[in-house]
Amino acid sequence: MSIARLREFVSELTDIVRDGVPEASILAQMRAPMSRLLANDDWLPDAFASPHPAHYQQYLLHCDPKQRFSVVSFVWGPGQKTPIHDHTVWGMIGMLRGSEESTRFETDGNGKPMRIGETTVLAAGDIDCVSPARGDVHRVRNVHDDRVSISIHVYGANIGRVQRHVFDPATGDVKDFVSGFSSDVVPNLWALGNDNEAAG
Repeated sequence: MSIARLREFVSELTDIVRDGVPEASILAQMRAPMSRLLANDDWLPDAFASPHPAHYQQYLLHCDPKQRFSVVSFVWGPGQKTPIHDHTVWGMIGMLRGSEESTRFETDGNGKPMRIGETTVLAAGDIDCVSPARGDVHRVRNVHDDRVSISIHVYGANIGRVQRHVFDPATGDVKDFVSGFSSDVVPNLWALGNDNEAAG
């Protein structure tokens, strides 16, 4: 397995996500590189595509040295889902394998139930975006009850260190959380000799 496609993707993002570039421009420029990455399913190392029987996995694939963006694989076991949560930064989600459903929510807080918004279903190759500017509170689930789904996410920060929030749908009550990552290794993008899978 070659991770050259991932290295090329990270290189393109490094040129796009620069200080001072507006969020809308970043997300627009990222669509083509994300589409190219999703067009092939031969680059994601098995170590970053492994499900957990009890909960979804969030594997770090790359973090920009200045933490301007991070690339993550989300691995969803059958039927697994997130709580209702936000991101506090922009994000782009690309579906690599399987399918996932994202349901957006709105809240007034003050003990009021959250309002259910639009539901989007992503199939392999589809792309969606989240942003605090356009509403980034949602719940995500694997559409499939019998197989794994995998999505590739890019966030406008080191998402594993960002303080975010989960929400109680009945009351809108908010609780802080920091997600971290599901492993303590990342793919070695710079092992150029044979471009085979490597982690370190």
